[in-house]
Amino acid sequence: MSMLFYQLIILCSLLVFLVILILNLKEFRSLPEKLPVGDSPFVSVLIPARNEERNIGRCVASLLSQDYDRFELVVLNDGSTDRTGEILKKHAVEVPEGRMRIMQGKPLPEGWHGKAWACDQLGREAKGEILLFTDADTVHMPGSIGRSVAALRQNGGDMLSLTPRQEMESFWEKLVVPLMYFVLFCYLPLRLITTNASTAFCFANGQFIMFTRRMYRLINGHQSVKNDLVEDVWLCKSVKKAGGDVVIYNGIDAVQCRMYRNLGEIWEGFSKNLFAGLGYNTLGLSLLLCMTTAVYILPYFFLYKALTAQVFSLSLFWVPLLQIFVALMSRILLAVRFRQPVTHALLHVISQIMLLGIAANSYYLVRFGKGSQWKGRRYNFSGKGV
Repeated sequence: MSMLFYQLIILCSLLVFLVILILNLKEFRSLPEKLPVGDSPFVSVLIPARNEERNIGRCVASLLSQDYDRFELVVLNDGSTDRTGEILKKHAVEVPEGRMRIMQGKPLPEGWHGKAWACDQLGREAKGEILLFTDADTVHMPGSIGRSVAALRQNGGDMLSLTPRQEMESFWEKLVVPLMYFVLFCYLPLRLITTNASTAFCFANGQFIMFTRRMYRLINGHQSVKNDLVEDVWLCKSVKKAGGDVVIYNGIDAVQCRMYRNLGEIWEGFSKNLFAGLGYNTLGLSLLLCMTTAVYILPYFFLYKALTAQVFSLSLFWVPLLQIFVALMSRILLAVRFRQPVTHALLHVISQIMLLGIAANSYYLVRFGKGSQWKGRRYNFSGKGV
């Protein structure tokens, strides 16, 4: 009887996550099509770039092809040792004077992590009424700026963030990268981000974050998150603490991003962010590991045990089978909505096992290792770049 009770608790948890997901998908809005005529504030599009020769060319080209006229493009070359600077210069000479500026990044000061420092320098040079920070590995559809400005204006928001479409080509990308959406949409009621002032309900995606100039200055820009490796979520917290309004939109038809290209980059990138995203809270990480194991992995163990013993009981076979079905249904719903591979969604248990490994590595790097590494820099517990 105790085993059945345990299995029903797990099933109820999965059903709660499914309900949260369905409500989130129902309420998650697409960007409006365009701005009202005559409402075109000047926008500063700001890109930090460090060793981005694979990506920066197509990112800049997509932004220079926008159907929104009133913007400047400012790119900061953050100490790149590859062809990033060369590619930027090539694009700069091909556009009208004043449309694109290239900045050379200053040395990373103590107490800052690299991206926050690069964005802080960009923010100080920006001339726009609206500031858009976007990553060098993004590609923007022609209407991405105008539609995002329209969304910000229509909601009276102070900060806007999008969930871009994630480009995934390798097996491991398709398996692991969608976990970002799974964790967000199954565990966090998105409505509370915009309707509840509490900083407990925060989300932003650093691939695309837009601020009003007034709010960015009010929170002291990226200096407010100078040692937070997951700076996007903490920027959202800063805006809420300042009394600002945050809006989020489905941006898969406006922006796309290729985050990682192989297993090594995935392992390193997610390891950098996971423990930091939990505020370096060991208890929170432990709860995540326990929940992931109990809810998404152990049902397969019970099902295997029942099949090998040919015991088709309610607690060992039928309820675990239903648990697996509900979990896969959640993953498939997300895959369909965000144009992700459905076939890889069926391998959800493997992605959850990968999550356990990444979480353990993230913890080890901070507590016992030399810190997280990214873009040739290593960060210790405080976020200081080494």
